[in-house]
Amino acid sequence: MAKSGRELIKLESTEGTGTFYVTSKNRRTTTQKLKLKKYDPKLRRHVLFEEKKLK
Repeated sequence: MAKSGRELIKLESTEGTGTFYVTSKNRRTTTQKLKLKKYDPKLRRHVLFEEKKLK
């Protein structure tokens, strides 16, 4: 069987609220850790989310 080219990751808020999103990224083309601005519902504003390992 072929191995999938996508990897599940967790995007966790840098503000320390504990909010996270689970998404996937292409493991063949992306070598850097993702950093995205997304909405944090606990703070009710957009903040920076960084990639962490999904346990």
